[in-house]
Amino acid sequence: MHYSWTYDIPDETRLQVATDLAEKLNISPLLADILIKRGIDTESAAKRFFKPQLNDLYNPFLMKDMDVAVDRLNDAMGRKERILVYGDYDVDGVTAVTLVYKFLNQYYSNIDYYIPDRYDEGYGISSQGIEYAQETGVSLIIVLDSGVKAFEQIAYAKSLGIDFIVCDHHEPDENRLPDAVAVLNPKRLDCPYPFKELCGCGVGFKFMQAFAKNNMIPFSKLIPLLDLCAMSIASDLVSVTDENRILAYHGLKQMNKNPNVGIKAIIDICGLTGRELSMSDIVFRIGPRINASGRMENGRESVDLLVEKDFTLALEMAKNINEYNEQRKDIDKQMTEEANIIIELLGQEQGQRSSIFLYDPDWKKGVIGIVASRVTEVYYKPTIVLTRDGDYAVGSARSVTGFDVYSAVKSCRDLFVNFGGHTYAAGVTLKWDDLPEFERRFQQYVDEHIDEAKMKPSIVIDGELDFRDINRKLHNDLRKFAPFGPNNQKPIFCTHNVMDYGASRVVGRNQDHIKLELVDSKSPYVMNGIAFGQSQAAKYIKSRQSFDIAYTIEDNLFKHTPQLQIEDIRVVEGEAAKTE
Repeated sequence: MHYSWTYDIPDETRLQVATDLAEKLNISPLLADILIKRGIDTESAAKRFFKPQLNDLYNPFLMKDMDVAVDRLNDAMGRKERILVYGDYDVDGVTAVTLVYKFLNQYYSNIDYYIPDRYDEGYGISSQGIEYAQETGVSLIIVLDSGVKAFEQIAYAKSLGIDFIVCDHHEPDENRLPDAVAVLNPKRLDCPYPFKELCGCGVGFKFMQAFAKNNMIPFSKLIPLLDLCAMSIASDLVSVTDENRILAYHGLKQMNKNPNVGIKAIIDICGLTGRELSMSDIVFRIGPRINASGRMENGRESVDLLVEKDFTLALEMAKNINEYNEQRKDIDKQMTEEANIIIELLGQEQGQRSSIFLYDPDWKKGVIGIVASRVTEVYYKPTIVLTRDGDYAVGSARSVTGFDVYSAVKSCRDLFVNFGGHTYAAGVTLKWDDLPEFERRFQQYVDEHIDEAKMKPSIVIDGELDFRDINRKLHNDLRKFAPFGPNNQKPIFCTHNVMDYGASRVVGRNQDHIKLELVDSKSPYVMNGIAFGQSQAAKYIKSRQSFDIAYTIEDNLFKHTPQLQIEDIRVVEGEAAKTE
């Protein structure tokens, strides 16, 4: 993939502000300028950014319906009602259910949890789940990471004498809310809560924070559950700013210091024991394994793991979930290859389209979201991938930076049995016979609303460095910017006119990557780096010609020194980053 490079060169005013801020913080002006571009332009704001404080979390009672939700929970516990904690089968739903169940179970025993089966029940609240609640004597269901559009299901439950408290973060309907006792969702149009980008687990955490505050339970009792928040924030790709940054920062501290027994078992299975864990470790190693049970079998197994107290038992459960993940990878690879074949067969017709719309009745429902993500990464177009489930089509949509795929999906809402999502990801269920009309209307919406420039991947360069600038202090200062994620991405730097030092080579099982030893034109420093999936550039690199690189600065875990993770290699000698 060929990227365009953009670099926001600071003007004299911003450069002076960055210089002043750098002196106060004892960091380089370049890093100070990165802070300013992220909306942090004062010493006090920078100190809060570098050391997020739990005291800065918002009052949970600012969220609409929170007082009602806490009162109903208190009443249920006082009357010894049976409570069911109900959640989605992905990482966000699983961690949310685990957090709420574990916290309440310390003070109340008449409580259970439920994760719907992706294949038998589908997304969200199911009639089977409600009937299970009725059969087991449940009179209050706390649903997490779904429910804000479950109008019929919640009405059905109410007719059976079952109340709902909804804790969701997905976009609500513009005109109505479900008939629940309380709907906790910061995205409600009438909700004054100051931070709108909580994940489902985050909304569950705020509910428990409010419950604790109301019942004079010390906040310290919630801290052991923060590792679940960090896992959810990382895996659900929500904005790592404001309150999410606080929760992720302290959640990672908890995960590194004293993780949940189930998380510790997954860490062991991943081979991450003894390392300082990062958001990337969650996104690429831990999260996919927690997701795998819901993709391949039933997400309840992941909750079982995360509530387990015995490490030996947890380790056996983690091994089972790891096996699901291996199966998932095989199916994922096969389906992605099949998707690419379909795109190649469409040829010029697909090349002229602004989006990709694929379906196959034999594809596995639990993996289509991953395939949609992979297709989007390769072709850089909004993508929908669907499969068949009886008389229905079930699909996942993924988007490119700057295009709201949820709005594109919502424009076809009259076709759907169910739909939901965020700006960059959505899910749909519709009648199989309606697929051609959905495809036509989705393609038309994308054609009319996407900026052609959005279909060309770009890298935003945060600054230019020479290798002599990459020292231990710069590296340590960069680490303070973590945790990284959406809206606080790892800074990307560029260096011009670098050359192979002589030892660069192609590596990896399929010889896909390049392990690099590089020098630049301004210093004798030799920098180590890795370029994943860029082996096509190896021949040019070994020709001893100069080239430009865009990269992030990472930890070399073996040498305990900085190393470069190369995001892009520009093989045209001397070509500078484009300026916008």
